[in-house]
Amino acid sequence: MTSRTENPYEVDLDRNAANHVPLSPLSFIRRTAAVYPHRTAVIHGQIRRNWSETYERCVRLASALAQRGIGVGDTVAVMAPNVPELLEAHFGVPMTGGVLNALNVRLDSEAIAFILDHSETKVLITDREFAAVVKPALARLERPVLVIDIDDPMARGGELLGELTYEQFLATGDPDFAWTLPDDEWRAIALNYTSGTTGNPKGVVYHHRGAYLNATGNILTWAMPHHPVYLWTLPMFHCNGWCFPWTVTAMAGTHVCLRAIAARSIFDAVADHNVTHLCGAPIIMGLLINAPPEQRRPIPAGIRMMTAGAAPPAAVIEKMERLGFQIIHVYGLTEVYGPVTVCAWHDLWDQLPVEQRAVFKARQGVNSPVLEGLMVANANTLEPVPSDGTTIGEVFMRGNVVMRGYLKNPRATREAFEGGWFHTGDLAVMHENGYIEIRDRSKDIIISGGENISTIEVESVLYRHPAVQEAAVVARPDEKWGETPCAFVTLKPDQEVSEAELIAFCRQNLAHFKCPRHIVFTELPKTSTGKIQKFVLRQMVKEV
Repeated sequence: MTSRTENPYEVDLDRNAANHVPLSPLSFIRRTAAVYPHRTAVIHGQIRRNWSETYERCVRLASALAQRGIGVGDTVAVMAPNVPELLEAHFGVPMTGGVLNALNVRLDSEAIAFILDHSETKVLITDREFAAVVKPALARLERPVLVIDIDDPMARGGELLGELTYEQFLATGDPDFAWTLPDDEWRAIALNYTSGTTGNPKGVVYHHRGAYLNATGNILTWAMPHHPVYLWTLPMFHCNGWCFPWTVTAMAGTHVCLRAIAARSIFDAVADHNVTHLCGAPIIMGLLINAPPEQRRPIPAGIRMMTAGAAPPAAVIEKMERLGFQIIHVYGLTEVYGPVTVCAWHDLWDQLPVEQRAVFKARQGVNSPVLEGLMVANANTLEPVPSDGTTIGEVFMRGNVVMRGYLKNPRATREAFEGGWFHTGDLAVMHENGYIEIRDRSKDIIISGGENISTIEVESVLYRHPAVQEAAVVARPDEKWGETPCAFVTLKPDQEVSEAELIAFCRQNLAHFKCPRHIVFTELPKTSTGKIQKFVLRQMVKEV
């Protein structure tokens, strides 16, 4: 027998242009526009556009940006609600090789200025409704930024800040612009900022491969059929809308844009457009459950809702299902492109009482098909905890849908990936069936309405008040928002300030959604070494 000296599968079987193309969600829109050009792609107020028209607009955007010098590695920021322009930017910006930075519309001027500077943004596309926040942010910058205005007729007030409107800018673009897929799927496609545990946000870098895979994973996780009608209740700026701009496009679906979130507008959109799918934090479920009868309209049978953020109470899930929604509970973080675990359902559970089904459905579950590794382990040794439903450990992840890292922050990147796993900082238990359940967040992040709030950032503002001696902030359960900040404050001797005055001070120095809704004046519990015992405060907050 002749001995084999080399692997025959590695001989003359190399990658080439015919058998290897970098993965990118940009390929989705090219296919959909070619196969389903006349299907409705976008609905926004009175606007109706098909996939041929939407694709042309994305290409024109790419061309116009390229003419202004935008290319590989250049950042284009967008400050906008869920409008067609932000959807188009998810394709038009990366078609140039540029990186999309969708800004959180709830941030204040200081945070926006930091992000624009840190990301080295070259072009800002901004909706006029947010001019009051964007204008002072631009004034803080020491370098010029090309500003393009979205002049949406549905916007409420505001002024135009740039040299061109978005439509004027598109008109300068070539509809036959020869865009290409990235030469490397590892190239950055998007940048998303997360507060983490410090005041200054960290820039999470996504690559084309991860965006492609998580967009596909959404289809697999939800068993999404062709031509879904998707309602944008989840902000597109949040983890790039959990990758659904690319997911819905891949399935030749219809994007129903919703500029302002309210119970009536959600019920109307669902009824008027035969919506089949929507996503959102528990706050969206609360809006629907608590809507008065005059704001409600019949819900089509089988409408599906994906929820994540603060773990939804079982009672909320139960009420939503009684309304007619099919709820799927997922979990993830900005660093993993949005949801990457799912409470995968078993037919056997259908036989359980609705209350027990809701308890099961409130768990964060198992890894999605595109996440390779998920475990709950000791944070120091990385030893998995027993699957007993009681032993608490940290949640760790690994796979192709984990971020590249934090922009310009090598130390934070190394710490996040130490030991070959992504450290989420979230604390959970592992149940006997392999499903995880979040119990706490070791980083003390508060998730309010699906948005992260750093307790350290809020505490730093409280400490700036002349009457405050000590302050600590923890999450307080909230029926509408999931949870909101609650501050415990010790005043300096002979100083007085009311709860209302201190909240007003916070609102002058923070984005309003980050401000405490309740303030308790008390001595803060501490360890023998002087460290504030937040676990005691979490018990106390239940009595507030």
